[in-house]
Order: sequence, then C-alpha cells, then structure tokens
Amino acid sequence: MIVVAGEALIDLVPQGTGALAGLKPALGGGPYNTALALGRLGSPTAFCSRVSYDAFGEALLDGLREAGVDVTAVQRGKEPTTLAVATIDTHGSAAYSFYVDGTADRLFTAPTELPAGARAVSFGTCSLVLEPGASAYEELMRTAAEQGVFTLLDPNIRAGLILDADAYRARFKSWLPSVSLLKLSEEDALWLGGTPREWLAAGPSAVVITHGGDGLTAFTRDGAVHSVPGEKVDVVDTIGAGDTVNAALLHGLSARAALSVEALAGLGPDGWSQLLGFAARAAAITCSRAGAEPPYAAELV
Repeated sequence: MIVVAGEALIDLVPQGTGALAGLKPALGGGPYNTALALGRLGSPTAFCSRVSYDAFGEALLDGLREAGVDVTAVQRGKEPTTLAVATIDTHGSAAYSFYVDGTADRLFTAPTELPAGARAVSFGTCSLVLEPGASAYEELMRTAAEQGVFTLLDPNIRAGLILDADAYRARFKSWLPSVSLLKLSEEDALWLGGTPREWLAAGPSAVVITHGGDGLTAFTRDGAVHSVPGEKVDVVDTIGAGDTVNAALLHGLSARAALSVEALAGLGPDGWSQLLGFAARAAAITCSRAGAEPPYAAELV
C-alpha cells in the first residue's frame, strides 16, 4: 500500500482568456492528484486527508474511489472545500490563488497509525503550509520515517500561501532527515535555495528535479547523476504534471521492490533511466490534456 497524505481541493480552471473568463471546477490538489495517478497506474493506494461533507468533497472522494484508491483513512468535516483559482499562461503553465480560510483540509489531525500494509507515504504542497494541519502532516512524516516507512516529499511551492519565506525554508530543511526521496521542480529548487548535494547530506537517499519539457534529473548519495530528456508533446496545460511524476516514481519503485533506502541506493544507471523515463512519459500524457488527468497503466505500455 502506498499512502498519499495531503490536501484535496477544487481547481477553478479558466475556459477562456481574460480576468472574467468562465471557470470550470476540476478535482485537484497536489496530493489528491498523486493519489489519483497512483490508482490509475494500478498501485494499491490509500488517501490520508480531511475532506468536506459538501458536494465538492463528495465529488473528490468519488474520483478517488473510481481510481481504486482506498479512502477509509480520510477524515471528514462540515467546513467547506478549499478552492484554487488557476491562471494558465501562453505556455500552459498554471499559477494559483487560493481560498483556504476555515476550509476542511487544513484541520487534519495526525492519525494514530498508518493504513495497514503501508510501504510508502507521499507528502507535499499546501498541506505542509497551512496550520494547524501542517504540523499534523509533519508529525505523520516523522512518525512514518521513524517506523522505517519510505517517504517522498514534493514541496510544490505555492509562494502566495507562505507568509514567512525564511521560516518555511528552515522548516523544509528540518523535514529532510525524515525524507527518503525528495522530488521538486527546478523552480521550487531555486525558490528554496541550496543544492541537491546539500539536501542529500541532510537525509534523502535521492533527489529528483523536474525541468518541465526538458526532462528529469536524479542525484544520489554516491555522487551519481542520472538524466532523461522530456517527452515531446503538444501541451494543453501542465496542471498535475508534477503530481503525476510523484506517482510514477513511487509506482515504478514499487514495481522494482525498491521502496526502501537500501534498494534505492542499489537502483543503478539502468534502473534510474527506466524509472525517470517512465515518469517523463506519464507526465507528458498529463500535459497533453486539460486539467489534472493522469494516465492509466494501459496508456504507458
């Protein structure tokens, strides 16, 4: 079982140009998209979050169930669902403004135990910023690491939600001893500061950096660097592309029985090339269609 911990929200995606373009609601949130993608790829997956009882919340859970994701660990609340208003630029990249005050997902509390059979837990995005939930997810991350469970962290920076950038950067560094695999975009790496080698020295066994259409690079503790090019595709938008990479990495590692620090260290050049190439193909399919619509396993055969 791969567990994904973090927020589920509704993206309001513009259907035209201009500030008053019509907005279409879409299921979203970085962790939600990661869980959805894992389910579609066929990995046994559980979602760990707090979701509203409102209509949006029910739609979010229905989407996960349709992908085969276990939602029994999801907490529920009467508060409204978080909304994220997307703006899409001419290259298909998305920026967001958020409506998060008093919403259900930020009131998450740390569970007493992980879902049965948990082999890995994925964390990231808004859930590690917005209190009081952020501290609860942080507690879960540390607990999972202490129990020897493989952890993936994707900071997926949303700068507009971060009130004190220096404090967040310091908090990010405090998470690294509890992280097995750190994955982040080139833009997030620049915002956070530091280098892959500095992050590796603090805890993770590997760091994967995405370069948009230019592919992915993995850095490992033995000093090796593994890179693959991006897959050429007509980009509709990039919503969910990074989340798809998270899922593809975890799915690929699971298929190789490599969801452990020791196995990750022994992956080797061929293993990394295959893993990163799989993630690049999966992300390209997501970019080829509107919204966060990650691929199914059959599309990657």
